[in-house]
Amino acid sequence: MAVAQFIHDGDSIDYTPTSANVAAGDVVVQGDLVGIAKRDIPAGTLGALAVTGVFDMPKLAIAGVTIAAGAKVYWDAGNSVATTDTDEGANKYLGKTVAAAGDDDATVRVRLEQ
Repeated sequence: MAVAQFIHDGDSIDYTPTSANVAAGDVVVQGDLVGIAKRDIPAGTLGALAVTGVFDMPKLAIAGVTIAAGAKVYWDAGNSVATTDTDEGANKYLGKTVAAAGDDDATVRVRLEQ
């Protein structure tokens, strides 16, 4: 008897928001799993979160906040930005950057990894 059964390729996962609508582009953190809604998901309705792919993520656009290509980045849910700071595990791992972002850049391009 097989131990594991294939379900799907895993580029996205099922997600049903319980009490609030999730807008397209919202980042959803479930434990250490981070996903991004590609479409609006009304509360109580089954939808999907992308857990792979390349996304432009918001970052702080201030002096001293540069992110190199290939850097590990984390989701700072309190400030709704990608950052290189783990904040001692409070910020959840998003993936690695595929392009550098300078001080004045409001976004950084990230390849999601789980």
